[in-house]
Amino acid sequence: MNGFMDKLSEKILPLANALGQNRYLTVLRDAFMLSFPITMFGSIVVVLNNLPFFSDATKGTLGTLFGNGQNATMSIMTVFVTFGIGYYLSKSYDVEGIFGGAVSFASFLILTPFFMTTESGETISGVLSLDRLGAKGMFIGMLAAFLAAEIYCRITKRGWQIKMPDGVPPAVSKSFAALIPAIITLTVFLVINAIMTGVFNANLHDVVYEVIQKPLTGLGSSLPATLLALFFVQFLWFFGLHGQIIVNSVMDPIWNTLMLDNLEAYQNGDALPHIVTKPFMETFTVGLGGSGMTLAVVILMAFVLKKKQYRDVGRLALAPGIFNVNEPAIFGMPIVLNATILIPWVVAPLVVTTLNYLVMAAGLVPAPTGVSVPWTVPVVFSGVLATNSWLGGLLQVIDVVIVGMIWYPFLRVLDRQVEPSIEQ
Repeated sequence: MNGFMDKLSEKILPLANALGQNRYLTVLRDAFMLSFPITMFGSIVVVLNNLPFFSDATKGTLGTLFGNGQNATMSIMTVFVTFGIGYYLSKSYDVEGIFGGAVSFASFLILTPFFMTTESGETISGVLSLDRLGAKGMFIGMLAAFLAAEIYCRITKRGWQIKMPDGVPPAVSKSFAALIPAIITLTVFLVINAIMTGVFNANLHDVVYEVIQKPLTGLGSSLPATLLALFFVQFLWFFGLHGQIIVNSVMDPIWNTLMLDNLEAYQNGDALPHIVTKPFMETFTVGLGGSGMTLAVVILMAFVLKKKQYRDVGRLALAPGIFNVNEPAIFGMPIVLNATILIPWVVAPLVVTTLNYLVMAAGLVPAPTGVSVPWTVPVVFSGVLATNSWLGGLLQVIDVVIVGMIWYPFLRVLDRQVEPSIEQ
């Protein structure tokens, strides 16, 4: 078994490391993290405006008074992501990040239609629809930001800049240095938009949304794709790699877009279109004790297993585990490269996630509303906040029990395998 694991590790580790160190995936991860505190504020506003014991009239009044807290944050998440991509990608090339972020955002806006069509079919010019800056514009925003930052950085690296004398203030000098790369980059996007509008009578927003974003989000919201992503999270963690970071770098754009779709539907009082969203993954996978849903595992280790080695690790890991930090269990047990517990480590999250999906699809428990809940919020509380229903918290408790039942026989085997020399 160990020989097989060693060979598998030799094949998997280089690929996983390459993904984890990929420039573009790292930039994308950091760009979404840039928007995290802002979207968290918006989520808090949405939760407070829609507490379940409020009447519809009260919710409407609060929405009128405080709705801009959500409109100016979560509803325009693409704004922060596009700026973040330009900023962090420029920094990765040792180019001034603030200008790279501004150019990327402006490039995205150049491709954005400044008109909207009413329900009656009337077209209003000079108006920027909010959804273009949110869920509907997410993928075109990411593509535009990456392309704009690449063009800007490559021109800058070639030295096509206006260089000011040494006595000029740094802010002025940097602005002039960015002038030529910015003009060339923005011109490229202006020409692209002119071709799409004048030749094809279309805009890239709608083309990317229909051709790329809708198929990808449809695939990413499916149960098989979700289970595959979870499998790789667990599989990579087993070899000591942070599977959450690696997989989320790929899946976060899809899950965050699905989250914004749900939030918009929730705000409008419509049926939620998706079950799998970023809050679903955070609340009903990571939110059960960390990667692998290990809250039940550390409870069993702390209070059921007999060996002092495991009791100590379980009690040490219990407090962090309540807040979904489980590195003490992963490396203290250890879970990494421990073939005895490979099966429950991989299987338990897949079983529980399948149950959660089916229960929500059947309407027994509400799907997450689109409100972003910090992954460190303890179990039950996070479930209630994510679904705006006590049933979400109850489902998390059931999940923890199921994980414990799957793990228990393997933990008993592990407990008996401990060498006598380390028994206390």
